Amino acid sequence: MAEPSRARGGLHVRSVGCTPVEVPLRYVLGTSAATVKAAPLLLVDLLTEEGVVGRAYVFAYRRSGAKAIAALLEEAVDLVRGEAVAPIAIAGKLRRRFDLIGVTGVARMALSALDMALWDAMALAAGVPLTCLLGGTPRAVRAYNSCGLGLMTPEAAADEAQALLEGGLQAVKLRLGYPTLAQDLEVTRAVRARLPDGVDLMVDYNQALSRVEALERGRALQDEGVAWLEEPIRHDDLAGNAQIARDLHLPVQLGENFNGPEAMLQALQAGACDLAMPDVARIGGVSGWIQAAGVAQAYGIPMSSHLMPEVSAHLLAATPTCHWLEYVDWTDAVAAEPVKIRDGCWTIGDQPGTGLAWDADKVKRYRIQ
Repeated sequence: MAEPSRARGGLHVRSVGCTPVEVPLRYVLGTSAATVKAAPLLLVDLLTEEGVVGRAYVFAYRRSGAKAIAALLEEAVDLVRGEAVAPIAIAGKLRRRFDLIGVTGVARMALSALDMALWDAMALAAGVPLTCLLGGTPRAVRAYNSCGLGLMTPEAAADEAQALLEGGLQAVKLRLGYPTLAQDLEVTRAVRARLPDGVDLMVDYNQALSRVEALERGRALQDEGVAWLEEPIRHDDLAGNAQIARDLHLPVQLGENFNGPEAMLQALQAGACDLAMPDVARIGGVSGWIQAAGVAQAYGIPMSSHLMPEVSAHLLAATPTCHWLEYVDWTDAVAAEPVKIRDGCWTIGDQPGTGLAWDADKVKRYRIQ
């Protein structure tokens, strides 16, 4: 996609500010791997020579991750300081400079964060919502609630599922991976019974199972009113995921760990999933998402998002096979104007850029020292 000439000629990279924060979660997120009570985020403010500030953030998974991403991001900005804001060109240049250490993990997330901030700056300079730069139209994007429903008792899970329908949401995600299939089924049935008809229930194993276990549990779940089966086994076991996708009529969802659009292409070529949900911080930022959306369109694969709903909503609004926005409220703790879900959707208005802005007092409160 060509970058607007106004931004290409009018904005230049000056510096970047990186602020690590750790925000509390309203709902404890328990998975088979860990219990998460707070979210480490890295807030990014990209300053241009012309005074426009492009913003972005990434979920860093750990406090140390936020610091590592910040260090690489600051180094990346040093390499392009003074250059015209042209995200696709900058992404190509930085990829070549970082290839020797590998554009994966924290390096990929750092470059993705920079890319997001560059696109936000361009949209702000153009005075239009980000989705408009990508060929989309500001609109309401349907969302599912992913804020809670970790491993807990069936009754507690049912109570929380009901609470997660705030704002008219019509879908929620349930984490599974209990020690036994019987426990998985008990919790799933309790939640499904509490949810109104027409509300979708996604289930996520966070890569907890073996192939054999995934097939056994998948067969048991596919008649329990579940919308998709997310990451049942290792995300990079493409042959195993392809076997599961072939053997089940329950759709298999992958994508949050795709490292760039190339990884998504490989997964779709292998038939490893029926649905895709890239993470904008791992797929390569906005520039990587554009490529991934083209791949999804070519394969006819519905495409959802993973985390970072502020920018992901804009991306999905310009994605031909747009499916679901994953909603989390983690930035409410630091945002100047937290977004509220209405009628089950994240609504994109006519505000320029992505709408990200920080509340200085809140940021100070949660900053990682």
